[in-house]
Parts: sequence; structure tokens; C-alpha cells
Amino acid sequence: MNERPLKTVEWLAEHLHDPNLRIIDGSWHMPSSGRMGRAEYQQEHIPGAVHLCIDECAENDGLAHSFPTADRFAETVGKMGIAAENTILVYDSVGLFSAARVWWMFRYFGAQRVYVLDGGLPAWLAAGGVTESGSAVPEPASFTAVNTPMDIVDAAFVRKACAQSSHLILDARSRLRFTGEEKEVRPGLRSGHIPDSRSLPYTELLNDGKLKPDDELHQLLTSRGVTAERPIITTCGSGVTAAVIILALECIGISNVTLYDGSWSEWGGLPDSLVAVGETG
Repeated sequence: MNERPLKTVEWLAEHLHDPNLRIIDGSWHMPSSGRMGRAEYQQEHIPGAVHLCIDECAENDGLAHSFPTADRFAETVGKMGIAAENTILVYDSVGLFSAARVWWMFRYFGAQRVYVLDGGLPAWLAAGGVTESGSAVPEPASFTAVNTPMDIVDAAFVRKACAQSSHLILDARSRLRFTGEEKEVRPGLRSGHIPDSRSLPYTELLNDGKLKPDDELHQLLTSRGVTAERPIITTCGSGVTAAVIILALECIGISNVTLYDGSWSEWGGLPDSLVAVGETG
């Protein structure tokens, strides 16, 4: 099993000034929240942290914060002073939300020592951690993006997986969005879920903004059909909280997983994609 991809605030306090450590505020908020990640970062962040906005480090393909190309990612994080060889710690201002997406991006592009701060900024503040304001101005670095076994998939792959029942599909959205009882806020999207997918709201994996202990994660994930043998696709609204499921899976040693990057923002808007409703997962 790989090293657990989480670090505690106690670990951060001990290593805050390590010269090889790079800290990233990966805060992103739903547009309906009225919150802005970068503005909040400038008001208060962990010392030395830079801010990475998933909307800005993305491809302009009409979907929300689609995965960037390797060159775009390398250029963006290199300007932030981050190299693949650094120890990288990602957090967000909620506890555990968008930080998992940023963690997955770094993993996808080859960073080996990248972690999520369990509990994020709220846990850091609760532990008496100091903060600073403004924007960090790091020395630029060279990030070399490489191919890894990590993967992201598109709608065509998901259609094939559905037709062949080859993958377990886990949906991180709320239960009511999954069943179709709660309407989608993005215009043009139908309500419901990918046929044969299973509901696993990412909030069920958390306690007070932190991932649940590994034994509880194992019990919850196996109750949704997770095994070491069957490959998994994670999905959500736009590819953000799907990464929280991946983070939890890695904690219990499950690595045969891919992320559906377009998620419901793509699937729900495609006229030829089948949509299921009700309590079927």
C-alpha cells in the first residue's frame, strides 16, 4: 500500500519551514456560494502558500475546469515555484473539498510526494496555526510533467463501461441530485444519474471536514461494491468532489480508479446519454 495521502496540521506545524515543502491553497467554491477562492486566499492563508485556481488552470473546452494539458499545467505550477520533486501539500478553506482535485492533478502529472492537509484551513486555525495575507511571490521553478498510471476518462469511455458493466461507477453528488429530486443548477442539464452508477455523496466520507478513519472508509466503500479487483470510475458534478472519493480509495489501498472529468456537467447535457432517476444506487 502507498503512503497515506493525508498530512495532519501537527505534521505541517513541524515542517512548515522545510525548504523543499510547497504549500498550495486549492480553494474553489461553487458559483452559487458567493465565495471567491483567490480573494479569500489574499485575505488569509497558511504562510508561504500559493493559490491554484482550477478554473484558471484548465482547458477551454466549454466544460467547467477541464483537465489542462501537461504543458499548461507545467507552465502554471512552475510559475508558482513548484517542481515535481518538491513535497507538495494542498489544502482548501472548507476542510476537504477542492483540495482533492488539485491533489489528483499533481498526481496525474507525475508528482510523487503530494498530500492533502486533512481538515484544511479550518483545522489549521483551530490548532492555533498562524496565517498571513497578500500573495506569495515565489521563485519560478521547472515542473516536468510525465505520463503516469493515473487516468481520466471521457463520456465515450463511460458509455462503453456502462454497456459492458465493466466498471463500478461512484457518484459523489448529493443523494437528491443523484435521484433527480433536486434539479441541476447548471443550465441545460437533465436531472438524475448515469445508469447503474451508485450514489456515494462525498460528505459521507467526512467528519468535520476531515476524512473518516480508514476502517470506516473501508466499511463505507465496500458497502458500495468497492473491491480490489473491479475497476472504478468516479464522477460528480464537474470533476471536483469525484477526487474526494479517489483520495478515500487511496487511503484504503485501492488504486484501480479513474476520474470522469466532464462528470454530470457533460453527461447531463448530452442528448444521446442515457439518464436514470430514482433510488437505483
